[in-house]
Amino acid sequence: MTNCIIVEDEPLAAEIIEGYLKNFSEVFLLGKFENSIAAFNFLKKKKVDLMFLDIRMPQVSGIDFLKILSNPPKVIITTAYRDFALDGYELDVVDYLLKPISFERFFKAMDKFYKSDERNVNDSLILQKPADENFIYVKAERKVMKVYLKEICFIESLKDYTILHLNGKKIITHQLISSFEEQLACKGFIRIHRSYIVSISKIEAVTSVSIEIHGKELPIGRNYKNELLKILNLGKIITK
Repeated sequence: MTNCIIVEDEPLAAEIIEGYLKNFSEVFLLGKFENSIAAFNFLKKKKVDLMFLDIRMPQVSGIDFLKILSNPPKVIITTAYRDFALDGYELDVVDYLLKPISFERFFKAMDKFYKSDERNVNDSLILQKPADENFIYVKAERKVMKVYLKEICFIESLKDYTILHLNGKKIITHQLISSFEEQLACKGFIRIHRSYIVSISKIEAVTSVSIEIHGKELPIGRNYKNELLKILNLGKIITK
């Protein structure tokens, strides 16, 4: 059993990590803390094997907190800032995750933790992929929502927002469309334009410049056309 804590001052980020952890049967979340001081007091009383640590927090930063600890647990840093990557690796952290964090990237970080954990050197990896991987988590409406892939028709980038067009409704989020491209790779989705990712199974019609989903016409970007036609096996049919 692996005991872990989350030290994160952004509630949504903490909820996403907590949701991801539910897919790992041997991991037990002892607590979530909004600042380093609360986490420090907890670590004095409880044994913790793994800590998810944000960097920019009130009072004491994650990096300074880590430097203070004489016998820290294994640490996976979670942050929106690339600038601190070198500091993190100099402190011998397990991994450095940039927000927004996809489940695939989170899974790799957990895999690194298990491989670095001396208790598991001679054991088979306890890590388990979720029984149902056909969903993603989306931050929207001040909460984290589970969205099943079968419900997604297409994803649209619009200025500072990304819109998930589902069967019968829309979800608007500040997450970047690139984060969805990473999460949905090899899961039946393809990017057809800098502003659109579509479900291949939902495509109803294709021309040389657009595709149609649920009666809505979406443009095909020049840089994405060849890959799309290859995936759909339409290269010889649509030549223009």
